[in-house]
Amino acid sequence: LLKTGTTTVADIEAMPDLLPEAWDATPLRVFSFLEMTGIKSRRRPKDILHEAMDKIDSLRHPRHRALLSPHAPYSTVPELLRLTARSAQKRKWRVSIHVAESAQEFEMFKTAGGPMHDWLKRNERDSSDCGLGSPVAHLARQKLLGENVLAIHVNYLARGDASLLAKNKTHVVHCPRSHDYFRHTPFERARLARAGVNICLGTDSLATMRKSGRQKPELDMFAEMRTLADADKEVSPIEILQMATVNGARALGLAGKAGELSKNSFADLIALPFAGKISGVHEAIINHKANVSASMIEGRWVIPPH
Repeated sequence: LLKTGTTTVADIEAMPDLLPEAWDATPLRVFSFLEMTGIKSRRRPKDILHEAMDKIDSLRHPRHRALLSPHAPYSTVPELLRLTARSAQKRKWRVSIHVAESAQEFEMFKTAGGPMHDWLKRNERDSSDCGLGSPVAHLARQKLLGENVLAIHVNYLARGDASLLAKNKTHVVHCPRSHDYFRHTPFERARLARAGVNICLGTDSLATMRKSGRQKPELDMFAEMRTLADADKEVSPIEILQMATVNGARALGLAGKAGELSKNSFADLIALPFAGKISGVHEAIINHKANVSASMIEGRWVIPPH
């Protein structure tokens, strides 16, 4: 991510004990969302949350911070979602959650049926929260929609979901290459945008990157922007660039600080080679296919100009 121009990253972390070492090893500004599940472990939601919050309280760093991430509606229970919502609001924390990622998850909550529902029921998941509406509506019932929430994926929408997300000012994180890898139905960007939802871009993980020949897959926001541009001909290069910069900063509570060069913002910047006309700069950025020429984070060159 550093080589391909990222300065700030929100990461879902399943191994928080590694964070002190990982944080010290990178100049990136990192938000580490500690993943919580609980279906297989059969642990009490209160215990799962308290363990995560104790870990967050123990992790102190001047540049990085840890936050909460209940994994997904199907892999958690409603009580954990409600407790997370209350605790995050009280502490003014951001929360991330994967939601409506797959058609199977959507079917599970919408109809109380389908392969995911049946498999989880065989594994003793209480399915009384299913059949009551979409995954997004499920989060709304648990009070886990809000300006502090990053809803990851949101690949499947029921009628009214876009308005529900917009009304609660919930941010949506779209992962174009992951979306393409799993061949989901077209992402409903225009529908979400019309409703007024803040849409930003993410990479998902290396596990959902298509390999091209012998080329090793990498997390690369330029590749995510190009994939979105290829899939959605109605979105402009400047809108895509905003989704990768200022919209993501807004989702993380860094509006006016990250993703832009302005008074009182972080001194973050990247440099790319460009010899065209100013009118074509946004399209040139989207189509950049190499490491950046230079990168600065908080006024310090982390990749010096050359």
